[in-house]
Amino acid sequence: MAWQLEGTYIENCNCDVVCPCGASGFAAPADYDRCDAVLAWHIDSGHVEETDVSDRSVVLVLDAPKQMSEGNWRIGMFMDDRANDEQTDKLGAIFSGQMGGPVANLVPLIGENLGMQRAPIEHVDEGRRHRVKVGDAVEVDIEDVVSPFDPEGPLPKAHRNQAPGELRPDSGQDPLGPDSGPRNRVLRRWPERVLDAVLLVWLIPAP
Repeated sequence: MAWQLEGTYIENCNCDVVCPCGASGFAAPADYDRCDAVLAWHIDSGHVEETDVSDRSVVLVLDAPKQMSEGNWRIGMFMDDRANDEQTDKLGAIFSGQMGGPVANLVPLIGENLGMQRAPIEHVDEGRRHRVKVGDAVEVDIEDVVSPFDPEGPLPKAHRNQAPGELRPDSGQDPLGPDSGPRNRVLRRWPERVLDAVLLVWLIPAP
C-alpha cells in the first residue's frame, strides 16, 4: 500500500538532559529504572493510497526497561479524535509498524501492545517553540536548540529517499531505528525533572 507523509516529529523521555539510549543507538542504559517516552507526529500533508490524512496527529507512549535494547516495551497509541474511521485504520497501521517506515524498526522491541485510544491532540508550532498536548494525559513543551553563531539558522530536518523505513536526519541516522546517531535535542521541565526531546521535520515518501 503506497503512502506519503510529511510533518513534524517530537520525542520526549524522562532521562536527564540528553537521552543516552537514543544518543548511543540503544547501547547505553536510560538514566532511571524505567524509560517513559512520548513519540508524537503531526502530519502537515499526506495520503495513504487515496485517503487524505493531512492535518492529523498520532502519539505513541511507551514504557521500557532501563536497557531499552532488551525489548519488552509496553506501548500504546493515541489517535487524533478528528480522524474518521478510514483515516484511523490507515494511520493506525502505519504507526504500529504494519506498513513499514520508521516505526517498523521498533516492533521487535515491543512486548505488550496496550492498544489505541482516540483523544484530542493539540499540536502547536510558534516559531521555535512547539507544544503537544493529548487530552489530560500528555503534555510536551519544547524550544529549538539554536547555535549562538547562527540563532536564526534553519531547523533540523530529516529527509527520506531511501528504502521504506530508512528515515535519516541530515546529520544522524534513523530517529526511531536501533542504529540511531546523535540527534538535535531541546530541554524542558516536567514537572520536577529536566527532560529531553527532539524535534525533526520529517518526510516519508511512498514505498
